Amino acid sequence: MKNLLKFLLLVLVLSAGVSLLYDYQLHHGRLSLTTHSKPEKYTLADEPAVDPKTLASLASLSDERRKLVAGVIPSVVSVKTTKRVQRNGGLDPFDFFRGNFRQYRGPEDEATVQNSLGSGVIVTKEGHIITNNHVVDQVDEIEVQLSDGRVRKARLIGADAKLDLAVLKVDDPGVKPLQLGDSDAMQAGDFVLAVGNPFGFEETVTDGIISSKGRPNRVDGFGDFLQTNAAINPGNSGGPLINLRGEVIGINTAIISRSGGSQGIGFAIPSNTVRMALDSLLKQGRIIRGYLGIETPAPRGGPFAANDSSGVVVAAVMPDSPAAVARIQRGDIIQKFDGKEVHNIAELQRLVSQVDLEKQVAVEVNRQGKPVTVSAKIKEQPANYQLARALPPDNPGQALPPSPNDPDGDDQNQDHDQAAAPSGGVLSAIEVRELTPRLAQSLGVPPSVRGVVVTKIDGGSGGAELRAGDVIEAVNQNPVANVREYEAARDNLDPSQPQVLSVCRQRSRSFVVVKPR
Repeated sequence: MKNLLKFLLLVLVLSAGVSLLYDYQLHHGRLSLTTHSKPEKYTLADEPAVDPKTLASLASLSDERRKLVAGVIPSVVSVKTTKRVQRNGGLDPFDFFRGNFRQYRGPEDEATVQNSLGSGVIVTKEGHIITNNHVVDQVDEIEVQLSDGRVRKARLIGADAKLDLAVLKVDDPGVKPLQLGDSDAMQAGDFVLAVGNPFGFEETVTDGIISSKGRPNRVDGFGDFLQTNAAINPGNSGGPLINLRGEVIGINTAIISRSGGSQGIGFAIPSNTVRMALDSLLKQGRIIRGYLGIETPAPRGGPFAANDSSGVVVAAVMPDSPAAVARIQRGDIIQKFDGKEVHNIAELQRLVSQVDLEKQVAVEVNRQGKPVTVSAKIKEQPANYQLARALPPDNPGQALPPSPNDPDGDDQNQDHDQAAAPSGGVLSAIEVRELTPRLAQSLGVPPSVRGVVVTKIDGGSGGAELRAGDVIEAVNQNPVANVREYEAARDNLDPSQPQVLSVCRQRSRSFVVVKPR
C-alpha cells in the first residue's frame, strides 16, 4: 500500500513538472500559439515561366480537346446493375472465415444484393445504349445515370455473349446520341479518348493512341480488337473509344493486366462490328451471322503456316453451304472476298459476318496456281457451326518412330518402298517414305488412303504444321500414291510459288501451305 502511494505521488510530481515547463516555453521560449500582430510580407510570380505566344499551338490543342470532351460526355452513361442472390438454407458457411457467423438467420437475410458498375454510350435518338454483355449479364435490375445526374431504368433489348455486346434502352426524348465511326479507317498511332465510369468515377476521360489492330496470327479473339494505351480500368467496360471527330470507333471491353488495373494494354470492339450487331439485334432480336461453309486448318507460325498472307486454305467444304453451291473446292486458297483482300481466317470471318444475308458476293481463289472467281450467296450460320478446326497437336522435327507391328523397321522394304531424298525447292525440308498397309494400320490411317508418309522434317526449317507420321496424299491436288510420284510432282514445282499439300493425320484430313523460304 505504501509503495502504491509513493508511485502515485511520483506521477503527480512529474505531471506538475511537465505542465510548468510547457507554460514557461509558451511565455518565454520559442513555442507560441498566438498569431503575428505584424503581417508577413510575400510576393507571388507576376508572369508565367514561358511566353504564352510561343505556345499558341499547345493552347489551341488544349482548347480543342476541351470541346471534344464536352461534345461526347453527354452521350456517355454509367451503368449500374443489381443482382439478388438467394441463400441456400439461410446459412453461409463462409461466414466462419469472415468472423460473423450466426447460427440462425431471419427472413431478411435470405437474399443478398450484388451491385456492379459499367459504362455505356447512347447511339440512337430513341435512347438505345451500347454496352458490354458481361456488364448486364444475368442481372435483375439495370439503371443508367446520365451526365446531368438523372437516373433512368433501362431495358435490355438484346445481347450477344460471343461478341460481348448488349443493347439497352431508356425512355428519355432528350438523349444525345453519338455517331458510330469507321473502325477500319483507324490505324496504329491515331489519337483516341476512352470515356467511362472506372471504379465509380463518372465521366472519366483518358487519352492515348491506337496501339495496334488486326493481328492476323492470333486465334484468341484479341486479333479482331482495337488495342489502345488509353487507360481502361474496371468500370470502363462498355464505354466508348472516341476518335478526333467525336465518333465512337470502339467499345472498351478488356484489359491485359497483372495488377487488375490499367497497364496500358486495353482492347475495344471495333465500331463496324458494333454497327452490325446493333442493326441485327434491333431488327431481328439476335445476332444474324452469315457463313460461307468452309473448314480451314488452325493458323500456326513458320513457313508451313496454313493461314498467312497468302490467303485462307479451304480444308473442307460443308455440304449444301454457300461455299458448296458456289463450287469452292478443297485446296482452294481464298484471297479476296467481296473485293477485299483476305490474309487470314479471322479477317475472312469478319468480312463474311458483315455481309447482308442473301447477298451475292464475289470470292477470288487460287486454284492449283490459277486465279478463279466464284459467286457465293451468303446464308445465316447454322447453330453450333464452327468455321475453323484445329489439327491435332504435333511434334515437328522428329523422325517417324518404328511401327509397333514392325519394330525393326523392315516393313519399309515392302511394296517397292524407297525414301525420297531432300532436293531443292519448297519441299526440301520434308523426307518421306512409302505408305504400306502395315504402316497405315500402325498410324491409324484408313485403309483407303494412298500417299507417302512424312518420316522427318528439317527442324531448322520451322515446319510447324507437318509432323512425322503425316500422310501426304496430293501435291497441289495432284495425287501421289508412292514416293516415285511424289518426287516427280516435287521436282516440277515452281520454287517461287506456295504449294498446297493434302495431308491425312490418322482420320483427320486437312491442307498445308508450304511457302518458299
